[in-house]
Amino acid sequence: MTLELKKSFSLAAVGLCSLSLQAGISSNNITPEAEFVPGELIIKLRDGFTISDLSSFKSGLIRQKRKLKTSFGNYFVAQTSSKSSIQSLTAIIENDEQVLYAEPNFIYRSIVLQEKLNFLAPNDPKLSELWGMNNTGSNDPNGSRGVEGADIDAYKAWEVTTGSKDVKVAVIDTGIDFTHPDLAENIWENEAEANGETGVDDDENGFIDDVKGWDFANGDSNPYDGHSHGTHCAGTIGAVHNNDEGVAGVMAEVSLVPIKFLSDAGSGTTANAVEAINYATSLDVDVMSNSWGGGGFSSALKEAIEAAAEQGIVFVAAAGNSSSDNDTRPHYPSNYQVENVVSVASHTAQDALSSFSCYGRTTVHIAAPGSRIL
Repeated sequence: MTLELKKSFSLAAVGLCSLSLQAGISSNNITPEAEFVPGELIIKLRDGFTISDLSSFKSGLIRQKRKLKTSFGNYFVAQTSSKSSIQSLTAIIENDEQVLYAEPNFIYRSIVLQEKLNFLAPNDPKLSELWGMNNTGSNDPNGSRGVEGADIDAYKAWEVTTGSKDVKVAVIDTGIDFTHPDLAENIWENEAEANGETGVDDDENGFIDDVKGWDFANGDSNPYDGHSHGTHCAGTIGAVHNNDEGVAGVMAEVSLVPIKFLSDAGSGTTANAVEAINYATSLDVDVMSNSWGGGGFSSALKEAIEAAAEQGIVFVAAAGNSSSDNDTRPHYPSNYQVENVVSVASHTAQDALSSFSCYGRTTVHIAAPGSRIL
């Protein structure tokens, strides 16, 4: 499936959810508010080398924590006890000819909808309250008058298709509650592992018992959501239709792949994000949903997204919730200039930019319903 076809087939499904050059690190790549794991660096080495080959390792400046699992480069996470600045450390490490670059292990956080609803879990279908699917002008949950037709025209789309289990959407987030009655039927399953032996890597992909995806936050095969953000996104993308449960997703049928890299507290690192994206790429998903952001420019993260682009995978990313202009204040990962990245802002039922949403004339591509999404 081509990148263009994948975009047209599934983009609307993850657009709603998302609201909710190789170079070493430089001062321009770390914005003042960028968070990163203290003392941790991601180092990309030339093929065939390990951290033990570096003079900075031999001198005791750094030690290896782990090698990243990727198919597109030779990456390591290193730890240092040095009190020097990140910029000076990376400059020292990059003096070794085996090093392509070094950068901080940035921290990302889930981008939650800031205008939350306060209802109990419904027992009856709530389709009429999903203004983003069909805006009648009177179904904004807070009672405000909306703009009729300011929606994704889901009803018209459903006259053509309501989705397919052949479409795989990786929800790269806090995980998914894959036991949820509105989601269970649409959760992807790794048949080789499901039908294989417990404790054995039956499909030889480097992940043992990844029946329903993988948890990179905790390093195990249980990507269950202990936070709720990923489940909300999954419900918007693919909650089952006509089952007398809760809401209806943009797609009635889809294969939702739970990939957890954000912890139950809602945060995660560059290293885990890179491995999560690489895992999704190895599964040849059609779309990656990424409703998270933070940190600064990461070459490793950009290269992971580029590897997905080479396989025609669409990378949908939230534009961010800091009400700022992404043209002048970059937000990652939505600001990476890679052909498969679609940066999504949030709009209201009144057809206006959500008060919290980031924007950008050249860096934000579309807006989708994102305020008061049940």
